[in-house]
Amino acid sequence: MGEKPEVWLGTMALMVLKTLEMMGPQHGYGLARRIEQISGNAFSLNYGTVYPALLKLEQEGSIKSEWGFSENNRKAKFYKLTRSGRKQLHKEAQNWEQATQILARFLSPAKDLA
Repeated sequence: MGEKPEVWLGTMALMVLKTLEMMGPQHGYGLARRIEQISGNAFSLNYGTVYPALLKLEQEGSIKSEWGFSENNRKAKFYKLTRSGRKQLHKEAQNWEQATQILARFLSPAKDLA
């Protein structure tokens, strides 16, 4: 099997926010594994991908964190969506929908030019 694609610029925040909306509070490692699972294992996420996104989202107020214990009883930082994060998720999802519609025009230009 070939190399896994890189996460597209600007999509990590959307995937994190949506996963937290669906799953509720998650620790970073569990969040990364869930995103990989939802992607059908098309993505392989590491600390350098996930944690900077979590830090940025927390600084922006879209998520907040608190310490707790993981399912294997290890201390872990759990992240959860804030009210502001729900609004950001809605905005990010709309932006992504618009971007994919525009890109689709380039991939099948004959339909739109007719």
